[in-house]
Parts: sequence; C-alpha cells; structure tokens
Amino acid sequence: MESIEIRIPPDRVGVLIGKEGEVKKRLEEKTGCRIRIDSKNGVVEITRGEDAVGFLKAKDVVNAIARGFNPDVAMRILDDDFTILESIDLSQYISPKAMERIKGRIIGKEGKMRRLIEETLNVHVSIYDKYVSIIGNVENVSAAREAIMMLIDGAQHSTVQRFMERKKREIEMHSMDWHMTA
Repeated sequence: MESIEIRIPPDRVGVLIGKEGEVKKRLEEKTGCRIRIDSKNGVVEITRGEDAVGFLKAKDVVNAIARGFNPDVAMRILDDDFTILESIDLSQYISPKAMERIKGRIIGKEGKMRRLIEETLNVHVSIYDKYVSIIGNVENVSAAREAIMMLIDGAQHSTVQRFMERKKREIEMHSMDWHMTA
C-alpha cells in the first residue's frame, strides 16, 4: 500500500485530530485512507485505500489544516473535483525582514483585504507562518493567487480590488458560457 508522511506544526496536530478524534475519523471515512498521527513530532502518515483520488485529497486536507484552515473549510476539498488547495510560500518571494509587512498588506486593515479577496473571488484564505493558502474552485483560486502576488509585488489595494472585480466578471461569464453549452 502506498503511503506518504507529512510533517505538520505541533499546534495544528490537535486540530487535525479533532474533538474525540472526529476530524481524523471523518477524513478517513471520506477518503478511504488510514491516517496515523504522531502527536509528539507532528508526523502524519496517510496510507492509501482503494481510491487514488481520495489519497491525493486526504493529503491536501492535511496540508490545508497544517496551513491554518479550520477543518470544515479544509474538508471542502473533498466535496468536488474542482475545489483545490494552493499555497504560496512567501519566503520564495520576499526577505524574512519583509515577511510581517507583506502579510499585513495581504490581510489589510482589520482583515479587510483578506475578506475582500475571499468575498469577491469566492475562496477561503489562510495566512499562517510563511504561507498564504487558498481553497476554492480552480479558476477562482488562480485569480486569488494572482491578486495576492500583486500585493506581494507592491500593487495598491485599489488596483488589486479592480483586478479582482474584473476577474470575477470574467469567471461569471465563463460559467454562463459553460452552462449554455452543457
């Protein structure tokens, strides 16, 4: 049987296990995988069941929880084939000295920018450690990633907001085109 090990931060182990092990159990049931968690060192072993897609999705859910998402939001990855997790490792783009400032730009005053990204593009965003992670539909996640990269590169919030509004309209148009041809 195929298996993979993922190391998660110690403060996220309890979140992955859940109250009385319910998050872990639910993840195992929905993916057909066996999950073993070493709570001392944060190593999670996922062993594949019959379903290869379930195995890949279990890995994404564990990574989503490790990156700061609430388990209910992370479990949305299991709902359909178009919901994905994408993480941006900020250390690949900025210096450690700029990390807090850039995270602050992405979050915005009182969380406004993050909320705007989530609401405009219908995604969930988590900023945890050196990662900005996004869960949502493939097209929406791609647009959110682009908006976040613009913020990292120093674009003004208003410019990013206009970009997101334009992307939202494009995505809605694609959706309408798709529904009309289906």
